[in-house]
Amino acid sequence: MIKKVGIFIFSSILIGACGVYSFTGASISPDAETVSIGYFQNNASMVQPILSNSMTESLKDQFISQTNLNLTDASGDLQFEGEITGYKVKPIAIQANEKAAQNRLTISVNVTFTNTLDENQNYSQSFSHYADFDSSQELSSLETELIDQIVEVLSENIFNKAVANW
Repeated sequence: MIKKVGIFIFSSILIGACGVYSFTGASISPDAETVSIGYFQNNASMVQPILSNSMTESLKDQFISQTNLNLTDASGDLQFEGEITGYKVKPIAIQANEKAAQNRLTISVNVTFTNTLDENQNYSQSFSHYADFDSSQELSSLETELIDQIVEVLSENIFNKAVANW
């Protein structure tokens, strides 16, 4: 039994150390050393001032915390560029008195991913996610929290599409 546990631990360390697989599900070439993430310009018709920085920093944090890649300003082995294309609030649950019971905040981003080591993994794709909130609450009182929730999911989806082969 002890021998089996030892083999499992050794195998786990070996697999994690080779850089091909991580326990986060990321599958990154061992030749990849750097990632560059450009600033996500906010080109949505409704602009929220903190959104560009939140999106950019969240994606950077995703790669710093879940990979061994070094963050570089430009020309990384893995490169991300993007823009925020949508920031919308709309009612989703109308009550009998024609008032909204809930509203939905939706954020959309376009992302271009370039893998300089394997061009078959490159993509340009739109990502979108939303969060619902009670219409009795002012968006301004919840906005930062909702943006954080949405941006976290968007960052995970962008990360997974690029390095987890989803």
